[in-house]
Amino acid sequence: MLTKKWSVDNADPMKMNYPQLKEAAALLQQEEVVAFPTETVYGLGANALSDQAVQKIFEAKGRPGDNPLIVHITKKEQLTGLVDNLPQVAEKLMDAFWPGPLTLVLKSKGSVSRYVTAGLDTVAVRMPDHPVALALMEVAGLPLAAPSANLSGKPSPTSAAHVDEDLNGKIAGIVDGGSTGVGLESTVVDCTTEIPVILRPGGVTKEQLEAVVGEVGVDPALTSQDQAPKSPGMKYTHYAPVAPVFLVEGGLDFLKSTVHKAQNDGKKVGLLVTEETKSQMGEAGDVMLACGTRSDLSTIATNLYDALRAFNATDVDIIFSETFPKSGMGAAIMNRLEKAAGHKVIKER
Repeated sequence: MLTKKWSVDNADPMKMNYPQLKEAAALLQQEEVVAFPTETVYGLGANALSDQAVQKIFEAKGRPGDNPLIVHITKKEQLTGLVDNLPQVAEKLMDAFWPGPLTLVLKSKGSVSRYVTAGLDTVAVRMPDHPVALALMEVAGLPLAAPSANLSGKPSPTSAAHVDEDLNGKIAGIVDGGSTGVGLESTVVDCTTEIPVILRPGGVTKEQLEAVVGEVGVDPALTSQDQAPKSPGMKYTHYAPVAPVFLVEGGLDFLKSTVHKAQNDGKKVGLLVTEETKSQMGEAGDVMLACGTRSDLSTIATNLYDALRAFNATDVDIIFSETFPKSGMGAAIMNRLEKAAGHKVIKER
């Protein structure tokens, strides 16, 4: 398949008149799959109401069919045709965080493709905060089912180049709207329970949610590998580069000794660290990539997937990553790192 590519200036208020955006929208109307930017990561979009179109998402990604998808919309009025009930807590969250990196799980009206919901009686919906995404959906006139635009299990894409690397020849088109902002997927909140529950941490923190609606729970699957997760994008291993990733819990000296031990065993070592740690590591590690600063975790979120992908261009045998507190944005960062590492942790005793 020939994958068409279009560039759209996300700052141009006339972008909806771009012929390339109209061409991409026409392909979506023809049941094809098109990648596009959001403020979190690039999404792989298809008509959420069409079985034929949504199946192409799963085929392109190699994504298991029992893993539900998030539906993207441009206006709240679209919810009327998608969900059966809109609880007050969901309305409060929408008013506070839409458009933005927040997905709400609601009772499905049954109008979306059965492949979107993976057989569940709920549907996950969000309104992205990216001008190109919103313009594309407006021109197409469709709600779009859109998981991250990468091969299943690989780090999510934060640029059109990442999408091209994974899916060129597998999808109809890629809309290049520049780099994403948040860098991690949306927070997913189940609003069908008495107390809303976080199913996946992301761009909106637990603390921010609770400031709006009070108590917010956390899905036990986020803290236990024995529980089956209920959120889109959380059922299988994700975000992994080619070399195995290990999280290292401990001080700077312990990280250095862990690196030296692996090197003494003949391994070429990659290090995923903060700017602060990089300045103190000296010559430790063979490839050292800094993904942001510990003083501002949002910088780590923005750069995390790009750094994980960058290791694939090296010949490292193993990757060690430092860890972060599981509060605020750190909860989402650690969730992705734990998935990338398959929960492999080396702890200082």
